[in-house]
Amino acid sequence: MHAPEFWNRDGIAASLLSPLGALYGWSVRARQARAHPFRPRARVLCVGNLTAGGSGKTPIAIALAHALAARSLKIAFLSRGYGGWLRGPVQVDPAYHSSHEVGDEPLLLAAHGMTIVARDRADGAQLADSLGADILIMDDGFQNFQIAKDVSLVVIDAATGFGNGRLIPAGPLREGVAQGLARADAIVLVGQGAPALPPFAGAILHARIVPSAPDALRGRSVFAFAGIGRPQKFFDMLTAIGAQILATQPFPDHHRFTPTELAVLTQTAQNIGALPVTTEKDFVRLDPVARTHIVPVPVHAAFTDDAALKGLLDRIAAAGKVSTI
Repeated sequence: MHAPEFWNRDGIAASLLSPLGALYGWSVRARQARAHPFRPRARVLCVGNLTAGGSGKTPIAIALAHALAARSLKIAFLSRGYGGWLRGPVQVDPAYHSSHEVGDEPLLLAAHGMTIVARDRADGAQLADSLGADILIMDDGFQNFQIAKDVSLVVIDAATGFGNGRLIPAGPLREGVAQGLARADAIVLVGQGAPALPPFAGAILHARIVPSAPDALRGRSVFAFAGIGRPQKFFDMLTAIGAQILATQPFPDHHRFTPTELAVLTQTAQNIGALPVTTEKDFVRLDPVARTHIVPVPVHAAFTDDAALKGLLDRIAAAGKVSTI
């Protein structure tokens, strides 16, 4: 779905829907109150957010995984597998599984490390334990209380912050800001901006989502399309690296491209003399035949404060395990 425009501002629609938002917030508190979280042997790092839509969680999770793996720790990613039909728990094999089965983000994660998809996060954590994981990184799941977490990190899009400050469906929030940050150990502000934050005692890190090969498209004429939380972020990034955007086409987040849509996209690019480009996340959802005509633009997260990042990594690495009897 596309995020409604009124999520970015207050108005009549947001006000009318706010009672439903209050119910949504209550449901999160109720799930937390009823939870009996499973404690895996692996240390658990949750990379989540407070809002619906893309904030950069997956690149942040991947960057942290590489940093922790460099400390000789065995890493496993855990994802719900949004958009896929497999309930799991299952270890993702990019050579075997498709995005229809496991979702798009798990395929991106699996290119960087062991990845498990499980609707029931506790089942997924048990599989990670059986595979010898030292650190279990949850990509999303901050509002899921099936697993005991050692360190929870909230990723915030610094440009959009918390939108109109209301809860779904009146706004983009999955829960109240103060309520959520009370459970967080650290915040990562992604991109440029200074969203209003309540008092927070944990670490505040800063990161950018940047293209992994910025020179590849410099000066090239491109037709850009994207089905992510905020397609405009992708288009702006292409402009920033010097690509000449001749046309753009946004789609809803996690959009499933039909053969007809892909044919129209590639034909449009050909008609205007442009290279069709999309995000890496969209690329893994494309039919393999269509991929031969479309160029993905991989990105990665770059942290800008090494000392704060090292402190966070030290905390995760030092988190105690529960001994088995």
